[in-house]
Amino acid sequence: MTATVETTTNTEASVPAAAMPRGLPGRLSRGSHLVGRAAWKSAAIVLFLLLWEFGPTLFASKQVQVFLPPLHENLQAMWELILDGQLQAHLTASLTRSAIGFGIALVTAIPLGLLIAWYRPVERPLNPLLELFRNTAALALLPVFTLLLGIGEITKISIVAYASFFPILLNTIAGVKTVDPLLIRAARTLGLSSHQLFVKVVLPAAVPTIFTGIRMAGTAAILVLIAAEMVGAKAGLGYLIINAQSSFQITDMYAGILTTSIVGVTVNYGLVRLERHFSRWRTGAALAR
Repeated sequence: MTATVETTTNTEASVPAAAMPRGLPGRLSRGSHLVGRAAWKSAAIVLFLLLWEFGPTLFASKQVQVFLPPLHENLQAMWELILDGQLQAHLTASLTRSAIGFGIALVTAIPLGLLIAWYRPVERPLNPLLELFRNTAALALLPVFTLLLGIGEITKISIVAYASFFPILLNTIAGVKTVDPLLIRAARTLGLSSHQLFVKVVLPAAVPTIFTGIRMAGTAAILVLIAAEMVGAKAGLGYLIINAQSSFQITDMYAGILTTSIVGVTVNYGLVRLERHFSRWRTGAALAR
């Protein structure tokens, strides 16, 4: 009787192990690895946020604490701005201006960059002019845009388009020029025409470099717009930041800065995902960040 009970108990104990999916341990191991990797990547941000939360109280004087409040006070101010609807209004205004200016730069810079890189007679006369403008900071021209176009929406959209144009243009040119010559020779050997060579070989190979310029332009579009909105705007994240600073609403100022950072990270993440979608032919190692 005892032997029968022991046999039954052993059989029941072995059922869960036998019923466990064969690939489950491997998936659990991969999941743990991904969690650990994500935690390691975010460690610096977590430490920074902890320093922001406890640093002013522990290490700063009372005077400094007025201008550098703990993180939770700034987050509380951000939440109050969200409840009032102010943050959404300013964010919508900034995103609309950035999207229009960035879109203008995108649809003009990529075709022009492809044309300049692919046709040498076009590149030679334009290259000195491009070098001149690429070394002129967009914010240095903000007074010129303001004098010529006023302080309305056209000025802000134009300065964003200008700041976004050259990173896309120059990286598009570099992407086409740095295509592996062996690929081009192999394509010509297979009898591809110039149009087929450009569409099927050169353009796909240049996509990663082009997207590098697009990511740089996305960051520039936000940063330049914030600065432009601090001059003569009545809405936008830049206006929120400078108006809060002028009104001595320090937590609202930091709430605007935090929102700008979140928007920048989100835009960059979205562009990275888009790049991976259009570069699926590349190996996973080349896509790792």
